[in-house]
Amino acid sequence: MSARIMIVEDESELAALVAEYVQAAGWTAQVFADGAEALAALRGEAPDLLVLDLMLPSLDGLSVCRAVRAFSQLPIIMVTARVEEIDRLLGLETGADDYLCKPFSPRELVARIKALLRRAGYRAPALVVDEDGQRVLAHGADLNLTPTEFALLAAMTRRPGQVFSRASLLDLAAQDNLDVADRAVDSHIKNLRRKLAAAFPGDEPIASVYGLGYRLDV
Repeated sequence: MSARIMIVEDESELAALVAEYVQAAGWTAQVFADGAEALAALRGEAPDLLVLDLMLPSLDGLSVCRAVRAFSQLPIIMVTARVEEIDRLLGLETGADDYLCKPFSPRELVARIKALLRRAGYRAPALVVDEDGQRVLAHGADLNLTPTEFALLAAMTRRPGQVFSRASLLDLAAQDNLDVADRAVDSHIKNLRRKLAAAFPGDEPIASVYGLGYRLDV
């Protein structure tokens, strides 16, 4: 399961940009524009990391940070356009783990998120299937699959450990409006194995089950 990153930012364009970079890194993005609404969500099911703007409607970032620290130690990166030293110190003393001033590079934010997740002991899953983005990440790197390869692997990752016959894989490809001949399934699996082997040297994520079909063991 990918890390869940909550982004609390009332600038809609910036929030969308940050969410895009977060998803491109293989994580799940959840966006809030209101401090009070974000805090209510945090009390319910906390994410793996919080990107928190300082200036927010209804409840500012410092208040949200203080409230969160009363019940959680999740990593917090505070973001603000106010660059005065007192604001930076106040943010950190309130419980933020890191501080980033606007304007900032989304790539730098992603790097800081990765560093905090590592520090918190989060281990990224080896294989991440992003069905919305139609891509698969292996150890954070894009496998560059064809549409048919993606459809087959995505179906198998929904049921890890289950054996899929050639016919069932053909049906799954057809559900995605892909025209795949029966004999071509083996070819697509062969290509998938080659790409996975480069990401998982020494392993065989897609196993052949004699007389039955294929099974994903990642």
